[in-house]
Amino acid sequence: MKIWAHTLVKNEERYIWYAVMSVIDYVDRILIWDTGSTDKTVEIVEEIKKLYPDKVDFREVGNVDINQFTTIRNKMLDRTNSDWFMILDGDEVWWKGSISEIVKVIASQGNNLDSILTKNYNVVGDIFHYQKQSAGKYEIDGIKGHINIRFINRRIPGLSFNKPHGQQGIFDDKGVLIQKRDKRKRLFLKNPAYLHFTNMIRSSEITSDRQVPKRKSKYKYDLGRPFPLDFYYPEIFFKPKPSIITDPWNKVSKEFIYRSWSVKPLRYFKGLFPNKSGY
Repeated sequence: MKIWAHTLVKNEERYIWYAVMSVIDYVDRILIWDTGSTDKTVEIVEEIKKLYPDKVDFREVGNVDINQFTTIRNKMLDRTNSDWFMILDGDEVWWKGSISEIVKVIASQGNNLDSILTKNYNVVGDIFHYQKQSAGKYEIDGIKGHINIRFINRRIPGLSFNKPHGQQGIFDDKGVLIQKRDKRKRLFLKNPAYLHFTNMIRSSEITSDRQVPKRKSKYKYDLGRPFPLDFYYPEIFFKPKPSIITDPWNKVSKEFIYRSWSVKPLRYFKGLFPNKSGY
């Protein structure tokens, strides 16, 4: 079965190389569409395209607002000519074992599945620390934590993206969210499949467009939990890369540690007295 990947990015220079290169050998084609990057993201994607000219569909679609973002997602979906597709953000770096396992499952069970649910490690501070699973706010099929649906059967009737960026979901022809469809047709991978750098600074450029979340706004002053000393990082971090690619192994500064400790009591008391929404 054919699998295409969708990567819609803006200012993701720190991790876009690692994200794309961690999966590109396991998908048949990858659409990388850029929405107005002002950092080195485009230059890095061009380097990837040189290595995989027949696999990479690269486009610069220009700046978009939160509604146009959804429109672009649907255009990518319309262009997709495959049995399954993968959503790959520019800050998600996969393990070889995880992506290869999913490809095998789709090859053997793809006709009987709608989607695949995966866990991830949510990196905070630096590559050596992560948030505990209970800090994740998503819940699907009674499973809570840092989870997401990243592989979807393209043959689901009426498949489309809807609602503005930030509230966006994927729906079928009856308006049912993918994660609300029959869970018997959804596979859950119990082990974390990728490292997610969403709370890290991902670019040297900070967008001024208020319609799209600022890259620095998700950066968290959080010490997190240290990975074990024998933790096995995704293989792509150890492979050769162009000189323009940022080294991921930098540790947090003393200032970061101090600021993280200074906000820790505030988080504690907020947890004691949550507002009506529960946050």
